[in-house]
Amino acid sequence: MNTFLKVLGVVALVLIALKLSPLLLLGALIGLAIAAVLGAVGLSLVGVLLAVAVALAVALAPIWIPVLIVLGLISLFRSNEKPVAAA
Repeated sequence: MNTFLKVLGVVALVLIALKLSPLLLLGALIGLAIAAVLGAVGLSLVGVLLAVAVALAVALAPIWIPVLIVLGLISLFRSNEKPVAAA
């Protein structure tokens, strides 16, 4: 009797799942559409931020390129440490 009730319960759950499957499919499709829209907005925001970063780097190039050159020359001529011989 116990096994019969378990089988009957599983059959009832399967019937309920089949009756609710169109609603679940609709919910899944709506969620997929929302995710696609949010993903497109996120990618466009990343593109805009990347464009702003590149524009900022190009606009400040007359400042940071000479600074990098000076720092590179300082580090090139300042290396007073003798190399350690490997044992």
